[in-house]
Amino acid sequence: MVVVMDYKALATRLSCVRKEKKLSQQALADHIGLSRATINALENGRTGDVGIRKIIKIVDYLGYELCLREKSAFPTFEELRDEH
Repeated sequence: MVVVMDYKALATRLSCVRKEKKLSQQALADHIGLSRATINALENGRTGDVGIRKIIKIVDYLGYELCLREKSAFPTFEELRDEH
């Protein structure tokens, strides 16, 4: 399933996934070699503090992947379904 989201939605989703896996921000940071402040910055949507390499590292560790697709002028079926 493809989920389209902005940076804030990505940050929120990663925070939820981390919590579902019962990882503290510090534990996640320790496992992937980042600071807890970096994890906190991402989860709070502070984009200037976190680059794409760090995001990919976090996403990968949590067992997910990012997907790039061409932007469409029309909503996807999933987007339409989720509106209701």
